[in-house]
Amino acid sequence: MTTLENRPNTALLVVDVQNGVVKGAHRRDSVVANVGSLVETARREGVPVVWVQHSDEHFVRGSDDWQIVPELTPGDAEPLVEKNYGDSFEDTELETVLAGLGVGRLVVAGAQTDGCIRSTLHGAFVRGYDATLVSDAHTTEDLTAWGAPPPDKVIAHTNLYWADQTAPGRTAGTVETKDVAFGATS
Repeated sequence: MTTLENRPNTALLVVDVQNGVVKGAHRRDSVVANVGSLVETARREGVPVVWVQHSDEHFVRGSDDWQIVPELTPGDAEPLVEKNYGDSFEDTELETVLAGLGVGRLVVAGAQTDGCIRSTLHGAFVRGYDATLVSDAHTTEDLTAWGAPPPDKVIAHTNLYWADQTAPGRTAGTVETKDVAFGATS
């Protein structure tokens, strides 16, 4: 029940599943496999898959670290949005792409949980989108050396607080990969 008018469709938003972003990430292989499963399901059901790819001084456009992981391949007709900030909407074409697809509900997966995933979820929600986080299809690296909780705790906490997000006219929530229903709201 998005607050965006005439936007009944759902899209899978795959955020920053890039070599350098997920290298060494918590449960990297299982998360990438879950994202791959979501992509296959979305394609089979005719649900748009929108890819987001981060660039900055660490992930230089065209470098190996910048590339989408080899296990996942964006389709030729699937939009790929380049970004330079945590929030995938900030100074990008994402809103224009989603509007063109009639999308008002996002199913979100990718990396990093405590950065771009959280920023993008909040960015979507405040812009009027329904936003569902796939609880077992996002990950982050170990930043405990800088005072962060261990990655499994960061992921668990993000799942906990996103499951309870509320706002007028919008839905949020979490769901496991096996339970994603692209046609249903959270």
